Amino acid sequence: MLCLNYFMKSIVGVFDTFSAARLAAESLTSVGVDPRSIRVLAPGSPEEAWDRVPQTGTEQPGMGEAVGGMVGGAMGIAAGGSLGAALASLLLPGVGPIVAVGIAAAAVLGAGGVAAGAAAGKSLENHIFTGLPEDEVFFYEDALRRGHAVVIAFASDDDQMEAAGRVLEQGGAESLNAARESWWLGIRSAEKEHYESHHEDFHRDERDYRRGFEAALRPSMRGLPYEEALESLRRHYPDASETCFRRGYERGQAHLTRLTKQ
Repeated sequence: MLCLNYFMKSIVGVFDTFSAARLAAESLTSVGVDPRSIRVLAPGSPEEAWDRVPQTGTEQPGMGEAVGGMVGGAMGIAAGGSLGAALASLLLPGVGPIVAVGIAAAAVLGAGGVAAGAAAGKSLENHIFTGLPEDEVFFYEDALRRGHAVVIAFASDDDQMEAAGRVLEQGGAESLNAARESWWLGIRSAEKEHYESHHEDFHRDERDYRRGFEAALRPSMRGLPYEEALESLRRHYPDASETCFRRGYERGQAHLTRLTKQ
């Protein structure tokens, strides 16, 4: 999954394996991306995290020596690698345990490697995905939920961003559009059956129903009843048909609730 956001200069790639993601992340430094702006996210427990970080002669002393406290899940810091330095293991609501590798992972923990209380729960999602388009966050969460690894980086200018995008693509990053379509196809049959159980035409209304469903997945909309979110939704989706859009939105909220309980 490869996504370039020209306003924020963010670059995101989703990879099938942790090792492929980490290699691609290391390669970003060859085109000038600041290692401090790079983080690699992958699903896994704290024990699995240490096992999957390469132990090579290039690593600085200290890899594997966990320190830190507990905020939702176990956290630790270790030295090593051109990504520089930190490995944190966290429990991401609705996703499960994940690990964050790189200097930027230290920012998730906070100063000194200890996360403040504000980093727990819902605000933890904001820390991890800061700077990314809000309507894409769910698909990166979903990639982690399905066992993939995510590379997030920020470029200093457009040329560097283009070069970084090529690096991730060459490393095997999947396209965001392909991931969106694959995700929707995975739930489409169930949503079609649910919608048509109310004697509605899913084929006619699918576009706005799906937009409503995806709108509910935006971090700022999560847990908000439709009436409370309406003003913001109208700004983002001014041309949506309210009836089928609302049904999609409410189903999206229910979908998130199920994922969180799991």
